[in-house]
Amino acid sequence: MKQHPTPFSADDPSARTGGCGGRRKRREKMLEASEIRLLMLHFLSQHAAHGYELIKSVEELSKGEYTPSPGIIYPNLTLLEEMEAIEVLDAQAARKAYRLTAAGKALLADNRETVSRLITRLSTLAILVNNRSIPAVEQAIYGLKVALNQRLAQEDISDAALQTLIAALHDAAKKITHS
Repeated sequence: MKQHPTPFSADDPSARTGGCGGRRKRREKMLEASEIRLLMLHFLSQHAAHGYELIKSVEELSKGEYTPSPGIIYPNLTLLEEMEAIEVLDAQAARKAYRLTAAGKALLADNRETVSRLITRLSTLAILVNNRSIPAVEQAIYGLKVALNQRLAQEDISDAALQTLIAALHDAAKKITHS
């Protein structure tokens, strides 16, 4: 089996970015490459699939809020194939369908908790986006951003005022968490 450096490590150089809003499709990077590979293994454990079907599976899981690009799916299929975690069903077919190998099943088993967290994260994404798009929520977030930016843009902000601002943000976060 070809060796690759920690294909599912938490310190994957791919950085996640946050943020979402409105009804637009997510454009920022939602998942690390290692997370995409785990999701592909998960879907292939259910049935053999083409790359496009894997893209659609992720999209369906997120209820249409996140669709990985072919530019992330196909290179990772190649990597998984080189790692012997998946194999092509029919090399002569016009579209390659992949299935999980024993090595792929082992990788999936070793990462089942991470896969479970990924599935939860993607399946709740639509709820987050829907709740963030409520006009009153959007207005409140916008108002907080404006007030925060205006205050932080002041040159003469004292240390005491800064500490009060920080405490207010922490207090708001606690109240929101426990609401």
